[in-house]
Amino acid sequence: MNSLRVRGHQAGFTFVELVVTLALIGVVAVVSLPLYEVTSTRMREAQLREALRTIRAGLDAYKAAVDAGTLPKAAGDSGYPASLEQLTDPLEPAGKQESSFGMAEPSRRVVILRRLPRDPFFPNADVPAAQTWNTRSYGSRSDDPQAGDDVFDVASTSTRIGLDGTPYRSW
Repeated sequence: MNSLRVRGHQAGFTFVELVVTLALIGVVAVVSLPLYEVTSTRMREAQLREALRTIRAGLDAYKAAVDAGTLPKAAGDSGYPASLEQLTDPLEPAGKQESSFGMAEPSRRVVILRRLPRDPFFPNADVPAAQTWNTRSYGSRSDDPQAGDDVFDVASTSTRIGLDGTPYRSW
């Protein structure tokens, strides 16, 4: 009689085994989702830090070029670019370059940045990169940054709070 039961038993999973397996997979998925979100946010924060460093270095390079006389400066100007787009535009140098033969060389244009990075937290990908940033003019106060005639600094337009507890717009 015992041998009949063994022969009649079919190989496979029981319903209970399948339910337990699906429950375990569900628990793993629920636990890993917040970890994925934190990792994704960390990556975007790293992109934001790098973009801010790049733009700020470009603004400093533009100001240094104006102060050195490489780029022209009008009377009364701060020496900072009028817009973020100027960092990627080919700019005419301030004076004619003379060659070692005493002849004027054709002017070589100055380009500060090859590409302007986007704010990684800006929601609309169709907006040009320069419009994804809040700008601060040289004449505005540090506690109340406002756009103006030039671009002295940039900040994120995001209203979100970073993983370290500070708002992205204050980075």
